[in-house]
Amino acid sequence: MIPYDWISKWAIYYPDKIAIKEYESNRTLTYSQINNVANFLASKFINDLKLTPSDRVVILAENSLEHIILFSVCQKTGLILVPLNYRLAPREIDYQLLDSNPSLIIIEKKFYEKVYELESFYKTKHKIYIEEIAEIIENEKNTLNKFNPIETFDENHPIFILYTSGTTGTPKGALYTHKMLFWNSINTALRLDITSDDKSISCTPMFHTGGWNVIPTPFLHHGAYFCLTKKFDPDLILQLLEEEKATMFMAVPTMLSFMAQSKEFDKVNLNTVKFFIVGGEPMPLPLIEVWHKKDVPIRQGYGLTEVGPSVTSLHQNDAIRKMGSIGKINFYLKYRIVDERGKDVKTGETGELILKGPTVTTGYWNNQQATNENIKDGWFYTGDLVCEDEEGFLFIVDRKKNMFISGGENVYPAEIERLLYTHPCIEEVAVIGVPDEKWGEVGKAFIKLKEGKSITVEELRNFMEGNLARYKIPKYFEFVNQIPKTETGKIDKKVLLKLHLQSTNQSLK
Repeated sequence: MIPYDWISKWAIYYPDKIAIKEYESNRTLTYSQINNVANFLASKFINDLKLTPSDRVVILAENSLEHIILFSVCQKTGLILVPLNYRLAPREIDYQLLDSNPSLIIIEKKFYEKVYELESFYKTKHKIYIEEIAEIIENEKNTLNKFNPIETFDENHPIFILYTSGTTGTPKGALYTHKMLFWNSINTALRLDITSDDKSISCTPMFHTGGWNVIPTPFLHHGAYFCLTKKFDPDLILQLLEEEKATMFMAVPTMLSFMAQSKEFDKVNLNTVKFFIVGGEPMPLPLIEVWHKKDVPIRQGYGLTEVGPSVTSLHQNDAIRKMGSIGKINFYLKYRIVDERGKDVKTGETGELILKGPTVTTGYWNNQQATNENIKDGWFYTGDLVCEDEEGFLFIVDRKKNMFISGGENVYPAEIERLLYTHPCIEEVAVIGVPDEKWGEVGKAFIKLKEGKSITVEELRNFMEGNLARYKIPKYFEFVNQIPKTETGKIDKKVLLKLHLQSTNQSLK
């Protein structure tokens, strides 16, 4: 399969149809305008900057029309787009720049202060402000620019490198290929009935696979329309769902909880919405019922960066009857539930979910060890423990190792622990996720200090500020004399969670 240039096709079929609107600027682009600008930039990058297929293009910016333009450029050229998380600390951005080794960085001016002192930034050959791309859009969107797509790369060529927090504390760059892009769109459309008449609001950050591949790329593939916002604001999203006559919307439960508490909730008419797509974590029954009373069905699912991300879907008709289920596997995917020996478990028994199909990643950028650990005989080992009931519905039993999800963001304790261990006062540390009414889960750090050393919680927070994204910094800190261990000498995080739950009425700070 030669990767297809989707936008150029829709520029032929629906040239004047608006494909995307950016709410904050009120800018819109039709499919032909996206194609015109993408052709101009593709020519500039390949012919003027001398970039070649497989060169990485980093983008450090909030959600924008420019992201979509660059996506189209990468479909045409084989360049690999690397969207970085602008919420990260400079130290974290530096690691990902060094690892991805881009030939071009496109950065929003407001984030320049995060990178201007980084050697990795200065060693990159080409740098462009995203505001310059915005000027090119205005100048070239109505000019019939032409570019002959490069077809020397195949379907297994990456279109994205998407960084995920590693369980070892080191982020991994998941390779997201043109093949994955196509088949994820097909899987998503088959389960969600996406057509060119659909409309949506997209506010999920585009440094996440969800920000690209749950709504935007399947919608672009099917000639649909979405309104893009830079950030999530519950009042605004409710208003836009009504104004744009959205047919579906993707969110995590925390977002839907905020929206249900909004002053706009009772005012807006959402009669065009077929359903909300919910992922990230299970949605509580009371919250499902709140939205059902609003006549908005809830469609839950499960996914991960390395597969899809659309892996399963729970039909809205089963949202209450099968509450807690992630549904059934999507169309073009195979799955197994296996024990530690790789043998299939019986129905109702718990095992690890493994997946095979055209939406499985080919591996991790510059990390053959992680690739070999996660992909065996073509099967991707998710690390998630699941069980399957008699009707074929899947249920998550435990999270991927010790990861927790805070406000829809994956947080890996090992990354936090690794930083805390660099503090001269700390002898031992363990971080867990604990329940939180606002964010779903937040971090709690149990700390054993070195003999004769002392430090305050405020000093610890100051130490972590600037070295970790704020959502990764634990909300709670507890100083302990000993950290519980299992018989094999490993830290027993289940005991720590029990201790936290037993002391929830006590001061934790």
